[in-house]
Amino acid sequence: MGKRLKQQRRGSASPRYIAPTSRFKTDLNYRSYDDLEKTGVLRGKVLKLVDDPARDTILISVRYDNGEVGYVLAPEGIAIGDYIEVGAQARLLLGSVLPLYRIPDGAYIFNIERNAGDGGKMVRAPGSYANIISKENDVVYLRLPSKTTIIISNECRAQIGVAAGGGRLDKPMLKAGNSFHKFTARHRRWPMNRGVHQSAYNHPHGGKQHHVGKPTTIARGSPPGSKVGHIAARSTGRRKSKKAMDAAQGE
Repeated sequence: MGKRLKQQRRGSASPRYIAPTSRFKTDLNYRSYDDLEKTGVLRGKVLKLVDDPARDTILISVRYDNGEVGYVLAPEGIAIGDYIEVGAQARLLLGSVLPLYRIPDGAYIFNIERNAGDGGKMVRAPGSYANIISKENDVVYLRLPSKTTIIISNECRAQIGVAAGGGRLDKPMLKAGNSFHKFTARHRRWPMNRGVHQSAYNHPHGGKQHHVGKPTTIARGSPPGSKVGHIAARSTGRRKSKKAMDAAQGE
């Protein structure tokens, strides 16, 4: 019996390929969407800035007026000792958490819930933000950093501002050791050779002299052992110009 392919071993979630959650600071979510937030406001003081290995954006530790201590993503410009507010009646302060129906059109927001009460799922990368385009009945139109427009419930919560840490990729790594520590913090395999450089028993593209020898487009439902390359590609072959496509349609 041959050995399993590397992508099969990674998919089985063995300790070699699992992120080290014991080193992570918190499972980041908003506090539960209770009656206090739905009808009122809760103020919190920023205690400290937290660098979590689980994510690239800096966190802030917040102590609320009711004695709770929690974590939220830090917006650009926040400082220790500042105050944020959470709840439907919260003020529009930097880092405050409000439902979308309370945030004006055009505001910069991040850490947005996809469904009301899920704790924040979208726009969490450093330096990212979304904009509210418009509101209609009980839905809100959002423009994401990818320029895509989505429609979500106006009960979903978001933070005011821009996620801290923008421009972190502008500074070069300078040496391989820095990259090593960057990937090791999350237990990621690095460096990764291309498949054509590997042996045939390690990768479906391996065993050749620096070429694949077959199409690299793979169906979305392929088994793990073969699911490498261009997965569920929208198109194959050389991209045609718009003029050529119009001519082909005319024929």
